[in-house]
Amino acid sequence: MARQAKVTRKTKETDIKIDLNLDGKGDYKVDTSVPFLDHMLSLMAKHGHFALKVQAKGDIEVDYHHLVEDTGIVLGEAIKKALGQKLKIRRYGESVTPMDESLVQVVLDLSGRPYLVYKVRAPKGNSQIQDLGISLFEDFFRALSNTAGMNLHIILHYGRDPHHIVEAIFKGIGRALRMAVETHPHIKGVPSTKGVL
Repeated sequence: MARQAKVTRKTKETDIKIDLNLDGKGDYKVDTSVPFLDHMLSLMAKHGHFALKVQAKGDIEVDYHHLVEDTGIVLGEAIKKALGQKLKIRRYGESVTPMDESLVQVVLDLSGRPYLVYKVRAPKGNSQIQDLGISLFEDFFRALSNTAGMNLHIILHYGRDPHHIVEAIFKGIGRALRMAVETHPHIKGVPSTKGVL
């Protein structure tokens, strides 16, 4: 049974469509009208081996905040929907990912209980990528965690370049999520003594 989902969310601020297949091959087609966000979502799909299509537009003439956060909301909904009852999944995932001088650790649990720990500080005097503030990615990951029902820890061990830091995070999310959604033949039902996730 295919673990995939299509989610659409339209508000007065944004219009977002995401098509996700957790059992894809790392294929992606991403157009959010924010080139750096496109690049990051593409990396996540490639390193997580997901099939991902994203079409998003929003009031970026006002600010990037609505589009970035709302994309996190819709992606989280797509992950939750694609997982269904979470039968036989490993549930936990982790990665330690380098990107040149940066090193990021990502640990997650598809527990159904959202919680974000985000220990990422922008380098002093270097907190933007072009005109995109990297603090917006904390909002993205909080939205993702909340709607996916994911316990998510993102820890920057060290790094100098904002692009490298955020890139290591997105690659790490892809890698950790791939581990967590993999099915295991020895798991019966859902991996919880509660019987539900």
